Amino acid sequence: MSARPTKIPGPDHPITIDRHASRVVVKLAGRTIADSRHVLTLREANYPAVFYFPRTDVDMSLLEPTDHATYCPYKGDCSYYSLPLGGERSKNAVWSYESPYEAVGEIRGHLAFYPDRIDSIEETPIL
Repeated sequence: MSARPTKIPGPDHPITIDRHASRVVVKLAGRTIADSRHVLTLREANYPAVFYFPRTDVDMSLLEPTDHATYCPYKGDCSYYSLPLGGERSKNAVWSYESPYEAVGEIRGHLAFYPDRIDSIEETPIL
C-alpha cells in the first residue's frame, strides 16, 4: 500500500483562512443547526469559499456521524455527518478535518456544510 500524497499550499494551489466578519447561521427544516460569530472562511485555489464553524457553535445533537470519508492532500483525512432532519438530501451534509495538516491547522475543531444539502446559510454583519 502506498502512502497518500501530502501537499503544501503555495502559489500553484493557495489556501487562506481568515476570520469571517459576520455572524453566520445555518438552518434546515426550520431548525438552527449552527449560529456563530467565530466562523472561519477558507479559500482554496479556484474553489468557492467555505465557512468553517466552531463545534461549540453547532448543535451537535442534530448531526449523525457517517462512515463516509475522503482525503485531501492539502488538508488531510475528512470525516462526515448527516443531518437526519433533512432526510436523504442531507446525507453527508457536514464535514470536518479532525486532524488537519499543519498548513490548515486553524480548521481543527470546526465543521463545514454543503450549501445544497441545507436550507440556508445567512450572514448578518456584526455591529
